[in-house]
Amino acid sequence: MNEKFKYNTTSEAIAQLRAAGFDKNLTLKDGYVWWESEKFGAEDIRIASVSRYEGNSDPGDEATVYGLEMKSGLKGILVTGDGIYSDSNTVALLQKLHLAKLDKYSTSPPNERS
Repeated sequence: MNEKFKYNTTSEAIAQLRAAGFDKNLTLKDGYVWWESEKFGAEDIRIASVSRYEGNSDPGDEATVYGLEMKSGLKGILVTGDGIYSDSNTVALLQKLHLAKLDKYSTSPPNERS
C-alpha cells in the first residue's frame, strides 16, 4: 500500500483497502489485535496503510483507519476512534506498530517505502 493515497472519508478508505485484499475486520482488545479467535501481538503485525480523519466540528468524529498485514498472510482493517482507549496495553501496541513503521521508513531507500 502506498501512503500517498488520501481519502475524503473513512468509508472511502475502507472500500479501497477491501479492494486491495484487506478483507478481515480486526479489533483491539487487551493489547492485541484480534480477528475472530486469533490474536496478534505487535511482533506479528505490519502497518501497510494508515489514514487519519478529523471531524469537521465534533472531536468525537476523529478516527484512524489501518490496513494491517500479519506474518501469517492475513490482511485486515482496523478502525480506531481516536482518544477512546484508556487501556494502556492497547495504547502500547499502537505505539509499537507506529514506531516499527517509522523505523522501516527511516532505514529503507525511498523507492522501498510504503
